[in-house]
Amino acid sequence: MVRKTIGERLAQLEAQRRTLQIRLSKQERAIDTRRKVLIGALVLHRLEHDRDVHIGGGLAAWLRRELPKFLTRDGDRDLFDDLLKRQANEPTIGNIGNGSAAS
Repeated sequence: MVRKTIGERLAQLEAQRRTLQIRLSKQERAIDTRRKVLIGALVLHRLEHDRDVHIGGGLAAWLRRELPKFLTRDGDRDLFDDLLKRQANEPTIGNIGNGSAAS
């Protein structure tokens, strides 16, 4: 059995790294596309069915309110974990009007 030189082994590892990097990039693009499709579908659904919906309190707060009701699959909810987490300065029903919400 012929042993590979260090240079050959490094080249092989670099090729594997490139292949894995390409696969990771493709996966990230697919997740990004799915997120966009789901947000677009929600907005379009609301526009079609709730013409007079008032999006108060900022778009992020509105999405945090609406997305959990709209997304039915756990995998879809997982895509928006970062968006669905309540911000520290966002008012909740319990702290509205008592001065603890940021202005």
